[in-house]
Amino acid sequence: MLLWLLLLILAPGREQSDWLILQASHPVFEGDKVLLRCLGKEEGIPSEKIYYKDGKKLGSTYSTEAIILNSVSLENSKYHCTVSRKDFWSSWKETSKPLRIQVQELFPPPVLTASPSQPIEGSPVALKCETWLPPQKSDTQLQFCFFREDQALGSGWSSSSELQISAIWSEDSSSYWCQAKTVTHSVIKRSLKSQILVQRVPVSDVNLEIQPSGGQLIEGENLVLICSVAKGTGTITFSWHREGTIRILGRKTQRSLSAELRIPTVKESDAGRYYCAADNIHGPILSKLTMVTLRIPMSRPVLTIRAPKAQAVVGDVVELRCEAWRGSPPILYQFYHEDATLGRSSAPSGGGASFNLSLTAEHSGNYSCEADNGLGAQHSDRVTLNVTVPVSRPVLTLNPAGTQPVVGDVLELRCEAQRGSPPILYWFYHDNATLGKILAPFGGGTSFNLSLTAQPSGNYSCAADNGLGIQCSEVVMLNFTGGLSTTGTPGLLCNAALAFILCHIPSDTLLKNSRRLLDYSPNECQEPSLSKPFSTDTQEPTHSELPALMELQPVYSNVNPGDSDLVYSQVRSTQPTKEHLANSPRMHWEHEGSTVIYSEVKKTHPDDSAGQASSGGWAHEDATESYENVPCASMALDH
Repeated sequence: MLLWLLLLILAPGREQSDWLILQASHPVFEGDKVLLRCLGKEEGIPSEKIYYKDGKKLGSTYSTEAIILNSVSLENSKYHCTVSRKDFWSSWKETSKPLRIQVQELFPPPVLTASPSQPIEGSPVALKCETWLPPQKSDTQLQFCFFREDQALGSGWSSSSELQISAIWSEDSSSYWCQAKTVTHSVIKRSLKSQILVQRVPVSDVNLEIQPSGGQLIEGENLVLICSVAKGTGTITFSWHREGTIRILGRKTQRSLSAELRIPTVKESDAGRYYCAADNIHGPILSKLTMVTLRIPMSRPVLTIRAPKAQAVVGDVVELRCEAWRGSPPILYQFYHEDATLGRSSAPSGGGASFNLSLTAEHSGNYSCEADNGLGAQHSDRVTLNVTVPVSRPVLTLNPAGTQPVVGDVLELRCEAQRGSPPILYWFYHDNATLGKILAPFGGGTSFNLSLTAQPSGNYSCAADNGLGIQCSEVVMLNFTGGLSTTGTPGLLCNAALAFILCHIPSDTLLKNSRRLLDYSPNECQEPSLSKPFSTDTQEPTHSELPALMELQPVYSNVNPGDSDLVYSQVRSTQPTKEHLANSPRMHWEHEGSTVIYSEVKKTHPDDSAGQASSGGWAHEDATESYENVPCASMALDH
């Protein structure tokens, strides 16, 4: 028994049996499924069938079933099978002859092409992955995928064999390749790598555009600088500059042929010449210089009024000067008095402008000016001008207290100038004596109340002055003979001959030092006019120097003895000595070379009347150093 078993074990097996056949389906393409079947003579007897590929076991079956190879490749492999049997009496193993399966290529490796093969930066590129299927497999569906280096392009696998790149850049220069595969993923193949070099175009024709167009802006607007190039590819770096400054105004790097820089709320210092630069690695290219000018809106102008002296007087010519500190030329200035337009003046180069105005009494009031350079008019503040009007010849009226005045009654002397700017100083005279002076601070007339004495008869007059020249009233004669009657005496006599002198002699001759003359002649008819505002100081000034004096001397019949009602006055200009000052101001001094003038006046009574100032004004005793010429008569004195 043991020997039999040993014989079974040692019995040699049969190899490459002719009755054992390995079958496979035909034709076979790579990726196809292949059916392998191992057939023998005694198929009805159960046996184990083992399949091999290149000596390696693929699988086994226990019946007539075949084995399926899911996907075959183009490898040159050998297949065979074995059948092992055993029974009660014996056991053996049969091996088939080797079988080579001819696997055909489904499609060749794809080929990648680029169109254009050397694209210009920024231009589109088409990639194509090309391969071919045999006629027997024309219905096989393939998928494609494109790669740059190891990065997939597009959306990945696609049934299209082409890929469109809308714009390619210099940094996209690299190795490209593609893959093709069947839908079942049984066969996948890749192309060789293709090098794509992207060509860069240098920038050229750099241009700077200014908005608003023309480069003219108004201060406060936004300035837009647009830098552009006619040619140039890839990433371009734009920069903006102003001539004369090192600082770069702005910089932008982008893939476009133009870029803009916005400068908000420009100011006067932003004016100048601008340029830009563009660079795409080949070096910066500069644009031409473009001028940017700014128009400055007008600031509020300032109006000044320049008069020839501190006090504006009728007849003066004043200069109205209007000037705005800021504003682009040309500038049109307009001048206004209240709401009326006086005139206009242009400043083509900027600065201020003037308007000359000859003053009349109606020119007092508020003045203003306007500046306009087309960007909006600006108005100045109002400036008030007070035009001083010289007093007109005053009118003296005597108002008796009753129809039959008696000694002790009060006589009102009313003096009033119809025209003249306040304050006005009035003087009242009786014959050669000054009765008093009253200030009318608000203009109009004023009154002087005179207590009647035993001899109130005589010539009365008054004078008015507001600093612009003294004016004398006509002489009013009062005859007191049992009753009161007044008669106006024609003429321009203020008070005898001295009134004539003070009214008619030019201020630049004998009356140059009239104030000092009056200091020494207390019985004058009037005070000189003031060239400065009145002073209410009632104290007489003292003088350290000796003034030239005017002496009034009555001359009677030695001139015209036939007329007993006429008195001639002799006026003499002398230089007194210190000894003279100790004497009465009425003393006469002989002086070699003195000038004598005779004037015919009415005979006066020797008695002077005294009076008191009414409460309607302020007493005033100031005078000035100079006189205005007062046309009381045509007679003049040269000295």
